[in-house]
Amino acid sequence: MTQQTLGWIIVVPASIAAGYLLDHWDIPAAWLLGSILAAGAFALIARTELHVNAHVYRAGRGFIGIIAGIPLTMLPATKLLGYLPIGIVVSFVTIAVGLIGGVLLHRAQPKYVSNETGILSLLPGGASMMPPLADELGADYRFVALTQYLRFLVVSVSLPLVAGFLEHPKDAAGAQAQPEPASQWWVWLIIVAIALAGQPLAKLLRIPVAPILGPLLLCVAVTPLLPEGVMLQPPELFRIFAFLVIGWYCGGGLSVSSLKHFAKQLPATIAVIATVIAVCALTAFPLAWVMGETYFEAYLATSPGALETVLALSSEGGAGPSVVALQLIRLIAVLLIAGYLPQLIRLFSRR
Repeated sequence: MTQQTLGWIIVVPASIAAGYLLDHWDIPAAWLLGSILAAGAFALIARTELHVNAHVYRAGRGFIGIIAGIPLTMLPATKLLGYLPIGIVVSFVTIAVGLIGGVLLHRAQPKYVSNETGILSLLPGGASMMPPLADELGADYRFVALTQYLRFLVVSVSLPLVAGFLEHPKDAAGAQAQPEPASQWWVWLIIVAIALAGQPLAKLLRIPVAPILGPLLLCVAVTPLLPEGVMLQPPELFRIFAFLVIGWYCGGGLSVSSLKHFAKQLPATIAVIATVIAVCALTAFPLAWVMGETYFEAYLATSPGALETVLALSSEGGAGPSVVALQLIRLIAVLLIAGYLPQLIRLFSRR
């Protein structure tokens, strides 16, 4: 029996057990964290990387792209376009803080943290998508995964605490409802097909970050062709599988040296995360005034990530469509910046 086979025999059940317990305890991103812990523990103890099968990894990234695309299919294009100007302004402010923080991380440790690694680590939003993006763009996906999960954890824990002290909208009729997972077998086949076909199709069309943007755009394109009321929301098992795969890939590549590099940057990383959260909270004040909505809605709309937590709080608190619209506009902006990151870095380096 090879070391890799033994590793998977240990890591798969350990990841499921850890993910189930963390999910039962309402820990944010439980399945992702559980698989990172299980795979990372094995990689550190065995002092060897745990390699994820390329086809399995491709399917996992495909499901992540579909999950990211589902909110786009729920909001009419006209409504999304109506929020575009203010959404671009808000996105620019929060993304700029992440970009500056990423560059500063690179300059503090240029030997260990590249510009791509620093920026992808601190871009707000899309935590589950950033490690695959980092891998695609040649950045250190392990450092990116650790930093992004730290931000996700801080935002996920702080959001309900802060939102609990804010005044909620009185009318809950405008809240964004969450789609039910698909139950028809033929829809499951379409979801799997999109997850597998999205990447090669995007590469054929020269779309950047094909593993994520390919399934995302294909999901958005196929949804209008389905019968009314049918959504491509992956079943819970598909979602768990996607997060487990991403966690295995990130955790399986951990080493003592990578953890030491991450620890060296921890104070600066925490400072930037705190700055991003503070800037978003301050941005929410003028945003609430411009949109004529509550600070609760503006605060959720500008939250730097933890989209699932944002949508849940938005639905429970009766927030309007602005929360989803502004979060999606920033998510699209983050993906576009990440997709063309090497070209942008080369452009500014020449200048």
